[in-house]
Amino acid sequence: MGERGSLPLVAMRWMIVSEWRTYPSRIAIAVLAIALGVALGFAVHLINGSALSEFDHAIQTVSGDADLQVHATSAAGFSEALYPQMAHVSGIAKVSPVVELHAQAQGHAALTILGLDVLSAAVVTPRLLGRRSDGQHDPSDFFSDSAIFLSAAAMQASGRRVGQSIDITSMGHSASFRIIGDLPGIPAGQAIGVMDIAAAQWRFGQLGKLQRLDFRLAPDADRAQLSSALASRLPLGAEIVTRHNEETRSDSLSRAYRVNLDMLALMALLTGGFLVYSAQSLSVARRRPQFALIRVLGLERRSLVAQIFLEALVVGAVGALGGLLLGLGLAAAALHLLGSDLGGGYFSGGVPHLSFAPGAAIAFGALGVAASLVGGLLPARDAARSQPALALKNLGDAIDPRVHPRIRLALLLVVLGAAGSLAPAVNGLPIFGYASMALLLAGGIAMMPWLARTLLWIFLRRPISNVSLSLAIQRLWGAPSQAALALSGIVASTSLMIAMAVMVVSFRGSVEAWLYQVLPADLYLALDDSGVGGGFDAVTQNNMRHVEGVAWMGFMKETPLRLAPDKPDVWLIARTVDGPAGGLPLLSPGLAVPPNDIPVWVSEPAAGIYGIHPGDHLVLPIAGVTPRVFVAGIWRDYGRQQGSIVIDSDTYTRLTGDARRSIASVALKKGALADAVIARLRAVLPAGVADHLSVSRSQEIRSKGIAAFDRSFAITYLLEAIPILVGLIGVAATVSAQTLARIKEFGMLRHIGVLRLQIVAMLIAEGALLGAIGGIAGIGLGLAMSQILIRVVNPQSFHWTMDTRIPWLLFIIVIVALIVAAGGTALFAGRRALSTAAVTAVREDW
Repeated sequence: MGERGSLPLVAMRWMIVSEWRTYPSRIAIAVLAIALGVALGFAVHLINGSALSEFDHAIQTVSGDADLQVHATSAAGFSEALYPQMAHVSGIAKVSPVVELHAQAQGHAALTILGLDVLSAAVVTPRLLGRRSDGQHDPSDFFSDSAIFLSAAAMQASGRRVGQSIDITSMGHSASFRIIGDLPGIPAGQAIGVMDIAAAQWRFGQLGKLQRLDFRLAPDADRAQLSSALASRLPLGAEIVTRHNEETRSDSLSRAYRVNLDMLALMALLTGGFLVYSAQSLSVARRRPQFALIRVLGLERRSLVAQIFLEALVVGAVGALGGLLLGLGLAAAALHLLGSDLGGGYFSGGVPHLSFAPGAAIAFGALGVAASLVGGLLPARDAARSQPALALKNLGDAIDPRVHPRIRLALLLVVLGAAGSLAPAVNGLPIFGYASMALLLAGGIAMMPWLARTLLWIFLRRPISNVSLSLAIQRLWGAPSQAALALSGIVASTSLMIAMAVMVVSFRGSVEAWLYQVLPADLYLALDDSGVGGGFDAVTQNNMRHVEGVAWMGFMKETPLRLAPDKPDVWLIARTVDGPAGGLPLLSPGLAVPPNDIPVWVSEPAAGIYGIHPGDHLVLPIAGVTPRVFVAGIWRDYGRQQGSIVIDSDTYTRLTGDARRSIASVALKKGALADAVIARLRAVLPAGVADHLSVSRSQEIRSKGIAAFDRSFAITYLLEAIPILVGLIGVAATVSAQTLARIKEFGMLRHIGVLRLQIVAMLIAEGALLGAIGGIAGIGLGLAMSQILIRVVNPQSFHWTMDTRIPWLLFIIVIVALIVAAGGTALFAGRRALSTAAVTAVREDW
């Protein structure tokens, strides 16, 4: 023994090694749980971080090297007359006008078209300029109205190469171009085409319009003052955009999704913490006589606590290190095999490179160690509090069975968790929501001794004739701490699974119901993103309405609209509006519209992002006009994560002069054949339009919508399944270890006449009771946690609400599976424990 009752480091190391050598599987499971938790969290963080870095790089690529920019708030752009006005502002060295359009090449490959003034761009954004690589050297080709430079990704997507022609459609116009070179300044994965600005304006119907101005500032210019000066000169429909605005906008677009995936991945780490607690508690309970002996020999309490903490530290350190290495490998493999999109649709299409984050590695490693140390906290405290005189003979349970377990701490944690769920989001993230879930989980675990005693009291009140069942109940009643230890792992894994399952089932059911509400028609016709001719004109719409077999038709147009420079664009939807509700799934009854006001209906995500409420007035920057509109209601929209605003179709036409629509919904007359009606509709379309038309039946769209939902939650299912699997393995290890530690008890029962078969039946009954109690408690706790996910986390993260749906069949399956798993594990371990002779089992070791 060291000085002043301390334990020498050599002795501490010897105790750790001997414990690990004796029970390697139990420790290995705890290490594995910590490693998986750290690996999943670190891998998801690296994947999302790499994708976001690539996303930001893509934005910077399209923006070039401009010091400052002016962007149009809608695709319609602004007048090119702004260009010379901005060029004469003091502090501006050079202005480069830009036409920026979304287009399709060869009818399907999406790309961004940039129309540049080559001479201005050479000064402001030189890396956007093309390089001749077709063997020709005529400088005038740079200004040709039929020449284009394509990035490597654009050529690959379109199947074209330098020297070939390519058909491009944008803004309702199609044109053919010759590829005269590539874009060496554009990184891999970015599909971009660059042409002369005059050609872009003429060939795509943008005469007199620009979408962007890029600025090179004078060396002595004050950026802040210059931004203010430019903003004061801007017309309606244009705004100042800085690189910081763009980075903030791209970050806010996916931040909640990334943080929620990180939190979900850390569920495995939380489960790992409970498994460390379980493993350490079992280890401490088994070694109580040994700890008592070295306490009697002079070891101080703090040294004993340090020993147990050191064991937890080693478990956490090994698990964290292994998890970081595994997470790095998982992230690299996922980026190579699957790309950066984890199902949310935020980062699809890019080819990001893995970006190692040392800070994140330290943070996730520290979380793994912290989870392990927290898991060892209670066992260390219990070991320090035990009385050496009693512990020397390992008498009884850690909790006196004559005293009913207390519930005050558990209730306090539950109350704190409930209170935390009422707190608002922090910077758009549900920090308090996740904290309240953690508090509820901790409160539920702390409640297990009291709950087990309360439920077992029901059986004790009446006599039980079956010897095995009676022994099982008496055993659980007399050892509440050991029962709680086994229950903690069951409740932890079950409650997390149930919470996620209820949320996903509720979300999926709400999406399915919403799809039926917003897709009432039989057929849906849509022109591609470019929309030949800009969509269906008024004459075509009228002809389509009078096609034989059509009962009614509705037309719609979706246009991106930027309400703020640092927030994602919303979709402005022009469609036929029926009644105060607009034919939309409103969250509450629509408001009466004041006279002379223009009504709009705002989606839940847009309302949450911009803080909009029914009855508010907004100003919409639509195609150079800024009408003041009245918010008549908030509607449920799961299809547009960035938000949407619905405006009446006739009102939109009056404001913009644009009567063309790109989407049509068709209700068929009774008895009409869909294929025949589709053929008639195609026949009345103008020449060339039918080739760009896609037709879908409502059931097909619903099926695709549900498939998209399942795809977006695929990573969620995986992240949910892993901690559940680890948790169930931990439960099996706990039950097995507790059973094997009771060899003396089984020997004593054999001596007083209890048959081996009766002891086996007792163990099965104990396991089944633990599985049933743990399943019921886990489901109840999971239901409470699911409401935080449904009513707090999702609305604060994504601004979506949903209706709760209960998966009753899953509950039954979970309880049955837990009963079978716990009972089967007890049976398997019990047969091993009973293989020891009765006399040998009750013999003292010292």
